[in-house]
Amino acid sequence: MTQDKKERITVEIYNKKYNIVGEEPASHVKLVASLVDEKMNEIQDANRHLDTANLAVLTAINTMNDYLKLKEDYASLLSSMKRKEDK
Repeated sequence: MTQDKKERITVEIYNKKYNIVGEEPASHVKLVASLVDEKMNEIQDANRHLDTANLAVLTAINTMNDYLKLKEDYASLLSSMKRKEDK
């Protein structure tokens, strides 16, 4: 990774600003931040007693769970497509 390709963008997640540096387009970083913020607010609405650290951990767990389910679904879909191609 070269410094020339990196972009810095400021996003707000759960009422706190974060400076993100990376190679992804600003629109992608903003979308990711928006989804994290949305998930944190969703979990907070259901669990008003959570402090920010616990809320962040639960958000990460929920997000990783969603990711793993999608990954399994994708693998299953690829397997199904391969079986159809082999017939």
